[in-house]
Amino acid sequence: MDAPLLIVGASMAGLRTAEGARRAGYSGPIRFLGAEEHAPYNRPPLSKELLQTPGHGHAEVAFPIRSALEEGVEWMLGRPATALDTARQVVTDARGDEHAYSALVIATGLRPKPLPIDGHGLTGIHVLRTIDDAVALRDSLRPGANVVILGSGFVGCEIAATAAKNGATVSIVTQSRVPLERALGPLLGAEMRRRHEAHGVRFFCGESLFGLVGDPAVERVILTSGVMLECDVLVVAVGSDPNTEWLQGSGLDVSDGVLVDGGLRAIGVDGTVHPQIFAVGDVARYPNPLFDDVARRVEHWNLPTETGKRAGQLIAAQLAGDDCEPLAAAGFAPLPSFWSDQYDAHVLAFGMTYLADRSELVAGSLDDECIVEYYRGDALVGVCGIGMRGAVQAYRSKFAVPARQ
Repeated sequence: MDAPLLIVGASMAGLRTAEGARRAGYSGPIRFLGAEEHAPYNRPPLSKELLQTPGHGHAEVAFPIRSALEEGVEWMLGRPATALDTARQVVTDARGDEHAYSALVIATGLRPKPLPIDGHGLTGIHVLRTIDDAVALRDSLRPGANVVILGSGFVGCEIAATAAKNGATVSIVTQSRVPLERALGPLLGAEMRRRHEAHGVRFFCGESLFGLVGDPAVERVILTSGVMLECDVLVVAVGSDPNTEWLQGSGLDVSDGVLVDGGLRAIGVDGTVHPQIFAVGDVARYPNPLFDDVARRVEHWNLPTETGKRAGQLIAAQLAGDDCEPLAAAGFAPLPSFWSDQYDAHVLAFGMTYLADRSELVAGSLDDECIVEYYRGDALVGVCGIGMRGAVQAYRSKFAVPARQ
């Protein structure tokens, strides 16, 4: 039997790639190699609905497996990859087993950055990336619990909103001037802080952790300013790192995720394109001609689907023996999008707001529903709204022409 299409990472991006390959005509075998024990599931609810709904688990967030993937697909879960040999076209897993491939998809995603100081083995310290993380954290967010969140990005702020609604006492410790500063900028960041504070959340901006106190569980945290906070639950939400350690020594460029071309085909450290290897989702680093020619990893929620669809097309053509160069040369220009629900505020954005050097309120009122535009020079690079969903959606067409300086 021919070697399968091997997808390393039983993730949304991996699933969408398999679906895309089938839709584009690939009918051969597919094998998923996943580090988690779970089949692919939706991650955004982990910091929202699942975190606040007792009893909910994998069944409530699992992606349906479509009929095209019911046959000819092998799921090998709980088996993280440890090495890639591009010359032999095999991936080795943690058990030492080798998996040959006709085409390889790297969909290993991200992992949370660790606690930046020594935790001394204390319990009560959490991160949130997997469903198991969410279930463990959910059981700790009791009414009256002192919850300290390190980091003020979307994960940290969404956990803060959930914990506050659960009746916990919540403190956010952040090095940023305002929460969500990179994604939303100073205007909306300050407004989101106001909304959190209205629900009792305290902010300690320009701060980080200096030390922890407790035995055996964390009881207090000490900030760099000397402030001491009572703490029953410490959540570390200071960003993520790409899962690429298993690719060290493979010859691929993994300096920040996996560098790929416009066809999402992996590029080696010597600049060579590997036509049988693809990277999708949060781990892929590529230029987006809507904005510029700088290769970036983009962690917005719609891109696992967009990259999966794109890679699926190329994989099907590659394995059919077709010339993939015209398709790859056509470029890949997805419009990034992200959303967040915090209390009664629905935040929706398009573009790369973090590329902006200025932002401007163009509709509504910051303390109600509003729209903010983001510019780099004179070029619109992003838009974000609180509410006003239809008006924000209408901006999609404004990004059709490359926004260059």
